[in-house]
Amino acid sequence: MRYISTRGHADRKRFCEILLEGLAPDGGLYLPERYPAVDASTLQRLREAFDGGRAGGYASLAFEVLSLYIDDIPAADLRALCEKTYTEAVFGTPQIVPLKTLEAPSAQGPQAGFYLEALSNGPTLAFKDMAMQLLGNLFEYELARRGEELNILGATSGDTGSAAEYAMRGKKGVRVFMLSPHGRMSPFQQAQMFSLMDENIHNIAVEGVFDDCQDIVKAVSNDLEFKRAHKIGTVNSINWARLLAQVVYYFAGYFQATQQNTQQVSFTVPSGNFGNVCAGHVARQMGLPIRTLVVATNENDVLDEFFRTGVYRVRGSADTHETSSPSMDISKASNFERFVFDLLERDGERVKRLFGPALAAEGRFDLSADPAFAQAASRYGFRSGKSTHANRLDTIRSVYQRYRLMIDTHTADGVKVALEHREDATPMVVLETALPIKFAETIVEALGQQPDRPVQFIGIEDLPKRVKVMPASTPAVQAFIVDHCTTGA
Repeated sequence: MRYISTRGHADRKRFCEILLEGLAPDGGLYLPERYPAVDASTLQRLREAFDGGRAGGYASLAFEVLSLYIDDIPAADLRALCEKTYTEAVFGTPQIVPLKTLEAPSAQGPQAGFYLEALSNGPTLAFKDMAMQLLGNLFEYELARRGEELNILGATSGDTGSAAEYAMRGKKGVRVFMLSPHGRMSPFQQAQMFSLMDENIHNIAVEGVFDDCQDIVKAVSNDLEFKRAHKIGTVNSINWARLLAQVVYYFAGYFQATQQNTQQVSFTVPSGNFGNVCAGHVARQMGLPIRTLVVATNENDVLDEFFRTGVYRVRGSADTHETSSPSMDISKASNFERFVFDLLERDGERVKRLFGPALAAEGRFDLSADPAFAQAASRYGFRSGKSTHANRLDTIRSVYQRYRLMIDTHTADGVKVALEHREDATPMVVLETALPIKFAETIVEALGQQPDRPVQFIGIEDLPKRVKVMPASTPAVQAFIVDHCTTGA
C-alpha cells in the first residue's frame, strides 16, 4: 500500500512514513493510492471478527480493517497495538462503541431503527479518544523502532487537544505542543487540558479562533526545513493514521445496526473539520453498505453551504460564530480537501489550484456548475443540514423527555439534522460526539439540571493550570517549540 498527496506530489510513501509526517511536501493531505475493496466475503469476515461487540471484538475488527492499509508493521505487532488500545480498561465497556437504541425498528411498519453510536467512553469523554489512543501507541511503537523523537504540533477547538494529551502523556520520545483558541472552549474542556502537569505536554492558548490555530499548524508543517530540523508531527485529522482509525467504528456501527450484509445504513455526523465524516466516506468507498452520509453543522455552516450550493466559502475570524457546540466552531474544513480530491476524480493539479494560494486570496471556490458537484449526493451519498442554539436546546429537551437520555450539544446538532434526513427503510445511526458534562452550562440551560460527572473529573476546574497565552503568530509558536525542545521540558 502506497500513499499519495491530494495535490499531486510525485512521492509514493508507506504508512509508517506518513504516520510521522503529517502534511505532504506540497501541502496536500495523504490518501491511499486506492481504497481496498471490501467484498461480500470480506465483509462477513469483518462481521465475524467484531462478533456483536464481544470483549475483544472491536480490537479484532480494528486489526482487520487497519491491516488493509498497513503493511509495514508486522501483523503480530499491529494486532498487539490494537489489543492494547481497545480494552474495557481504557473505554469502560467491552463493546467499546455500543449502540444506543432511540427507536427500535417498527414491527408494524417499514420504519427502521434510530440509534446513537456511543463513541465517548474513552479517557476524555469524546469521540477523539477512539483514534487518539491508537495514535499514541503507534507513535511510541514507531519511534522506538527508529530510535527517534517527535514533537507533535496540534490545534484543537476542544476535544482533539485533551484526547491527544491524554493519549501522549508519559509516552517515550514524544512531546506535545497543543494550540487552542484563547477563551473559546468550555470550562471543562480547558480544565482537562490545562490541568495536565506532565513534562512532555505544552498548552498554548492562541489569541484568535480555531482557524488561526489550524493555520499555524499548517504553516509550520509547510516549513519543511523547520519541520525536519525539529521533528514536527501532527495529531490533527490531517494525519491519515488518525482518520484511518476512525473508519473502524463505521464498520462497528453498521454491524450492530444490521443482521445481514445486504442491508444499508445511513450515518449522521456532527462535523466542523470534515475529519469524522471523511472516515465514513472512506468506509463507503471501501464497500461498506452506507446509503447516506449526513453532515450536521452548527451556525458555522461552511460544509452545509457547500453540499447545498456547490460553493466552498471560508470565513474569517470575525465571521466565525462562537456557539454552544464549540468543537465545531470551524470555518476552514481541513479534511474537506480529501473528499474534493475524490470528487474531482483525483485530479491533484486541480485540487492544488483550488486549495492553494487562490483559496487563501479569494476565500472561496465554486463547483456549482461543475458536473462533478452533482455526484457529491448521487455517487458519494452526501446530504447536510445545520442547527442553531435554539435547535440544540429543543433537541436536548426532546431526547431527554422521549428517551430519558442526556446528550451533549454536538450530538444534539446531529440528532436534529438526522431527523430531517431519516428514511423509513434505512436505519439511521448518529455518531455521538461527547458526554454532556463537557458542556454543562448548555445542559443546565436546556434541562435545568447538571449532567452526571465521572468521579475522576470531580473538581477538575479548580485544579492548577499550566498554559501559555500568545498571539496568533507562527514565528512565536516556532520559538516556543525551539525553546522547549532545547530544554527538554
